Amino acid sequence: MRQRLFFGALMGAMLALMSAATPARAEMKFAFVDVQRALNECDAGKKAKAEFQGRVTSLEGRLQRQQNEVQALKDEIEKKGMLMTENERQSKQDAYVAKLKNFERDYKDSKDELQAKDNEMTAKIVHDLAQIIRSLGERDGYTMVMEKGSILWGAPGIDITDQVIRNYNATHVQVGTLGDGGAGMSRASARAEQAGAPEPSDFGSGAARRSTISK
Repeated sequence: MRQRLFFGALMGAMLALMSAATPARAEMKFAFVDVQRALNECDAGKKAKAEFQGRVTSLEGRLQRQQNEVQALKDEIEKKGMLMTENERQSKQDAYVAKLKNFERDYKDSKDELQAKDNEMTAKIVHDLAQIIRSLGERDGYTMVMEKGSILWGAPGIDITDQVIRNYNATHVQVGTLGDGGAGMSRASARAEQAGAPEPSDFGSGAARRSTISK
């Protein structure tokens, strides 16, 4: 009997503690952002994508011309090689090898250049988006704002991507400069920094690695 009374009292105490904790849990507020969509649809992202595509088109045109020159030499050697003198054939072969090497090197360099530009522009815009997300999170009292790619499911009602895009477009700042020198940060952001909260750039660097303006 005493054991029953003891366990009954213990269970009552546990239920009381759980009830007391319930309001705290109910106050938690979550949201998520589709960073790739924000990157694609914000004004800065659209501009960066257009500039990037122009660069791609220019490089593709140059590489196509080089490839055509290489192919033309190859075709000439294959079709007329037997009619050439040994010196002429060797000269054509040397020219073909040189042009092929130049093409392969330029192709690799162009690919690396595009990747570097993509990474640079993506990182700058996502840095700004991180500042906007942090500002919205603090202003609207969110416990946590998650990236869509890191969650399995989220109710549509907690998707604040459109709000992030609108707020970013409204800043009209140079890309990558939000928060620099503290000028773009809210007072709440400054207090959070003093309290040891993570920098927006921590989020920005991670999200930038998973996003791209070339999508």
